[in-house]
Amino acid sequence: MAIRFGNAPCSWGTIEGWGQGIGYRQMLDELRATGYGGTELGDWGYMPTEPERLRQELTSRGLTMLGAYEGVYLLEPAEHGPGEQRVLRTARLLRSVADVGDGWQPFVVLADEHSRDPVRFANAGRVRPEMSLDARQWKVFASGADRIARAVHDETGLRTVFHHHCAGYVEAPWEIEALLEHTDGAVLGLVFDTGHYLYGTGVNEPEQVLEGLERFQGRLWYVHYKDCHPAVAGEARRQGWNYKEAVGRGVFCELGRGQIDFGAVTRKLEALGYDGWITVEQDVLPGMGEPRVSAAHNREHLRQVTGR
Repeated sequence: MAIRFGNAPCSWGTIEGWGQGIGYRQMLDELRATGYGGTELGDWGYMPTEPERLRQELTSRGLTMLGAYEGVYLLEPAEHGPGEQRVLRTARLLRSVADVGDGWQPFVVLADEHSRDPVRFANAGRVRPEMSLDARQWKVFASGADRIARAVHDETGLRTVFHHHCAGYVEAPWEIEALLEHTDGAVLGLVFDTGHYLYGTGVNEPEQVLEGLERFQGRLWYVHYKDCHPAVAGEARRQGWNYKEAVGRGVFCELGRGQIDFGAVTRKLEALGYDGWITVEQDVLPGMGEPRVSAAHNREHLRQVTGR
C-alpha cells in the first residue's frame, strides 16, 4: 500500500458532540468530489448505524471507512465500563464495513473526553506540567484505555489508537509519553495528529511535529493531518482563549495556511515506513466557513507538496 488521503465529518462541522454541520450525504458527496478516497464515521448517529445502509453509502461512492472517534472520560473508573460498551457499539459497526474499499482495517480512535475538565479546557494550547495527572491518576487512566482496547480487539479483531487531544488530559508531548509508558503497546497504538500536537506543545515551532514523529514512531499506527495557524495560536495564548474559542476563531486552518510543512511531514512518514491512510481534519464548528471549498484547497495543497 501507499500513502493516500481521506477526510472526516469534523471538516464539515460535525465535531465531537459540539453539534452537527452539513448532512452526511452531502458531506460524503463533497468529500468524494474534492478528491478523497476515505472517511471516518463521525459522531454516533451522524451516518447510518445500520450496517447495510452504511455499506451502501460507502460502496456507492467508492469510499473506505478509516475509523471512528470515541471520547471516554478515562480519569473516572466508573466511566470505564459504560465507555467500553459505547466504544464496542462503534467497533461492531466498523467491523461490519471493514471489507469495503481497499482492505484497510478501520481503527477505533479512542480519546480522553476533552473539554470536561475546566482547567484543561481553559488552558488548551498552553498547559503546564502541574496541570498533568499524577502517578495514581495515570494508572487509572491507562487501565481504562487498555481495557477498552483489549475489549475491541477481543470482540471485533480491530485495533485501537489513542488520539492525543487539546483540552484533554493527553495533550502535551510529555503527556503522550506518559500515556504510552503506562499502556500496552500490543493493544493500543497512537494516532498522531499534527495540529493537536503542535498546538499542544505550547509554542509555534513547527519543527516539533517532525521531532514528535521521530519520538513516537514506535507506536504510530495512524495519522491525522491538521494545520495550526500561528497568529491565531499566539493570540489564543496571549488572550487566554479556551479551546472552543480557539477552534471557533480558526486555530486549525486550511492546510498550507498555517505553519506545518506537510511535504516535510509526508517525507518523514515515508522515511519511517508509514504507508497507510492519512485523514485530513480541519476542525470547524457547525456553520463555520465553506467546507467544500476548504476540502478542495486542502487536497490541492497536498498534491502540490507531496505529489499524491
